[in-house]
Amino acid sequence: MAVMDLLSPQYVLLVLLVSLSSLYLFFFSRRNHGAAASTTYPPNLRPYPLIGHLPQFLKNRHRLPDWFAESLAATPTNTFILSRPVGLRGVITANPANVEHILRTRFDNYPKGPRVRSILHDFLGHGIFNSDGDSWRVQLQHQVLRSFAVRCVHEEILSRLLPLLEKSSHDSSPVDLQDVLERFAFDNICKVAFDHDPVCLAKDDGSCRQDNFSTGFALAFNDASNTTTARFRYVLPSLWMIKKLLGVVDRHGPRPRQADHTGKEEGEPGLFFPAPSRGSPLSVHGQRGPPEDFLRDTDIDFMLAGKDTTSSALTWFFWLLCSRPDVEAKIMDEIRSVRARWPSTSPAVFDFEELREMHYLHAAITESMRLYPPVPLNSQSCLSDDVLPDGTAVKKGWFMSYNSYAMGRMEPIWGPDCREYKPERWLDEGKFRPESPFKFPAFHAGPRMCLGKEMAYIQMKSIVACVLERLAVELVDKEARPVKMISLTLRMKGGLLLRFRRRSACH
Repeated sequence: MAVMDLLSPQYVLLVLLVSLSSLYLFFFSRRNHGAAASTTYPPNLRPYPLIGHLPQFLKNRHRLPDWFAESLAATPTNTFILSRPVGLRGVITANPANVEHILRTRFDNYPKGPRVRSILHDFLGHGIFNSDGDSWRVQLQHQVLRSFAVRCVHEEILSRLLPLLEKSSHDSSPVDLQDVLERFAFDNICKVAFDHDPVCLAKDDGSCRQDNFSTGFALAFNDASNTTTARFRYVLPSLWMIKKLLGVVDRHGPRPRQADHTGKEEGEPGLFFPAPSRGSPLSVHGQRGPPEDFLRDTDIDFMLAGKDTTSSALTWFFWLLCSRPDVEAKIMDEIRSVRARWPSTSPAVFDFEELREMHYLHAAITESMRLYPPVPLNSQSCLSDDVLPDGTAVKKGWFMSYNSYAMGRMEPIWGPDCREYKPERWLDEGKFRPESPFKFPAFHAGPRMCLGKEMAYIQMKSIVACVLERLAVELVDKEARPVKMISLTLRMKGGLLLRFRRRSACH
């Protein structure tokens, strides 16, 4: 070969690429030798040089929850190391011992970390779901999520939810229950947070105020949530940063800004929330003097916790219930029994003490969340090299994720019937028996256990009991299987179409 050929730009580039690839492969193997030695991959999950698990990730991108569950179940310890291009590596686990290790035993070694915080920052800022260290501790002391109350739930159920569903029962018209529950939750959380009613469920005829919902804050909130979640699924982990520089994020998922009492603000369009009135949680924080950004971020997190999680949980619950008339019958028996013991209370709704007596309903909702947790996975970052209880090595800077969706499908945790919907697994002589939160982390666990857990149960049980006492439900398409869609919560693609019938017409 001529000297000039050796000096040609194409040849030099080829030599450079080969050299860089060789160096990368060398350091890749050296860096990950210890971790790989402690991990046994099933045949279809072995990582490829340079590109890691990219082929498997792309092949299963449309079904990530089930792919993760199948992959974790196929590994001996229900844990594996996931590698993606551009050096993104981490551990995914469905092992309760590992979950307890990262969420309690070595809590300080597994903060949210810079990757998760940067991805979520445009939407959640420095709120409680996206903060570490002193910032998170200050918000926890304020106990913002504890102020999530149910003072508006009964009014919303009686004046909007039940009239809407009963109207549907007159002509057997189908209802997208996921959409209804999301709008119900949005009305409720806005009233609690701001003492402001966005009227996403119409008050008079049961129809939806589409102009309000489709052009207002609720739609912008959903867009911001979906855009933010999509960042975790990019083939190139930092691609979203390039899109942000080009203005794509600003057009589709801008940060929320403070507005006046009308919900409007002069200037560029964006994701607005109304100014809180006196006595709302946000105004109470304002009296303590935190900066405006802190209040905005805290309240966005507050809304995310109250809006998307309960509507997701109830959507999957009603879907499961439609195929289990035996479970529905037991819930109805419990409702009648509670009514018989509390004859002097309001016949329209259920108070706190009545709801506490509904152990079977509590178990039925919990079992639904075991199989379909509202937040299917969580991710932290490893501050320093560590070894998990199952022997998996975790390197500094890796992400560390636990998969709640997969954990509900692990035979070592729940037994051979783990994929069955079985509320009885939560009952002991008719009383609800909670499991370890490291085995059932639907509400997180450890120091960052969800502060709104009790209020979420009260809201969900109120809705289910009030609806089922009056109406029977059935699927419009009994053969269709819902497609799982992950935003920041586990949703059904295309919604959940149901028909409702009055109970009096069913006997």
